[in-house]
Amino acid sequence: MRKERNVDLQKWTGPKRPYDLVKELVIALVVVTVLVGGLAAIFSSPDEPAVTLQVWANKAPGDFITTTVGELAGTTISASYGPPYNNASEGLKLGPLKLQKMAGITIPVYPAEDFVVGPLAFSKDVAVLAAVSQWKATPSDQQGKWANDYASAIEKAGDPAKVSASQDFGPVPTMAAGLLTLAQSNVLDGLLTTTVTPYPSDFTKPMLFLADSGYFDELGAAQHLHGDQWGMMNETGSYPGQSWLWLFSLWYQVEPFKSSPNADAEIFLWIMILTAAFVFMPLVPFVNRLPRLIPIHRLIWRKYYRDNNL
Repeated sequence: MRKERNVDLQKWTGPKRPYDLVKELVIALVVVTVLVGGLAAIFSSPDEPAVTLQVWANKAPGDFITTTVGELAGTTISASYGPPYNNASEGLKLGPLKLQKMAGITIPVYPAEDFVVGPLAFSKDVAVLAAVSQWKATPSDQQGKWANDYASAIEKAGDPAKVSASQDFGPVPTMAAGLLTLAQSNVLDGLLTTTVTPYPSDFTKPMLFLADSGYFDELGAAQHLHGDQWGMMNETGSYPGQSWLWLFSLWYQVEPFKSSPNADAEIFLWIMILTAAFVFMPLVPFVNRLPRLIPIHRLIWRKYYRDNNL
């Protein structure tokens, strides 16, 4: 062992040649810039076009109305998510620790008001504005009954357009149709991205609203982006994804994490344990002697050991 250290500390006496690191860096930067720019100009971006509320409303109007009614009824994922958006549930837990509840509501989002009622105030349709006024003047238990009854009728009919107009759902059908019009005319995207700041840079609300839809879920499944499809390490289309995330994505495919409602927190903790075990592996008795007992490194560096008679 002492002989190996002495060899490593010896001053280099072999051949030398000048090397301009700055020049090499500049050349590499120019070549890569030209190559990337040229390929981008020829082939364009490999990413899928962004899915907006307008795209969703135009391609799947029935699903848009169904999701809108779900927001009013409080039955969507966003409406029942809990912190950091609202207090509808306790959220993720890790044993006795209620992680999301401990963090509190830091990004207030109340879907019925933020996704539906609030934006409808900008409608130019008198009937829609009257429906919103009726909704606001009605007690919450009656609001819930209207929304839940309409959601049940849609589920039974299979399509909002097939629901009988003779049934009484209060102002909910008018409100849902009014929001669909705002979305199809590209007004809703702007309204939801400028509720926090006048600049259209906060996409939290449109993303949550879109994520509640069946349309977006189907798009994700088609691109193999679901958790049970190794989605975390996949990319849209046929392009390679983030292969280095396989260890994280792996645990979503196996029990008990696969069926756990707290899988995100549990897997994160498990990955931290594995990472800590890897970091402190050199300190573990016997394990830190395995490289000496199984000298695979000598096979890889055989030329070095042969040349130095080690």
